[in-house]
Amino acid sequence: MEKPRLDKYLWAIRIFKTRTQATIAIDEGKVKWNGANVKPSRLVAIGDRYSIKTPARRWTIEVTGLLQARVAFEEAIKNYLDITSEEDKQLNQHMGTSFYTGKRHSKTGHPTKKQRRDLENFFEEDIE
Repeated sequence: MEKPRLDKYLWAIRIFKTRTQATIAIDEGKVKWNGANVKPSRLVAIGDRYSIKTPARRWTIEVTGLLQARVAFEEAIKNYLDITSEEDKQLNQHMGTSFYTGKRHSKTGHPTKKQRRDLENFFEEDIE
């Protein structure tokens, strides 16, 4: 089997949502191989260990299988071994609880359907 590029592999095992995100993270030094920075074009081999840092979490993986294309999560996790240290796992739990998900808070932003109807009724009464 042909060895995949690092950016394509990290995308295929679903660590990054897009290949572009994987490439940017690698270029910014957020992915390390044996403690050294790597390039997105580096070929992945079975047994390689990578330290990965994303906004949501940190982990260390060991490559156990090679993928050329993106697959379902259940298949993807069979191709790497998560060897994240306990210290990083605790940090991940803390980051997970404090990480902003992008959802808006209740009662902010656009009015609800009920609030919109109430406003329309209010302005209709005002006109009459």
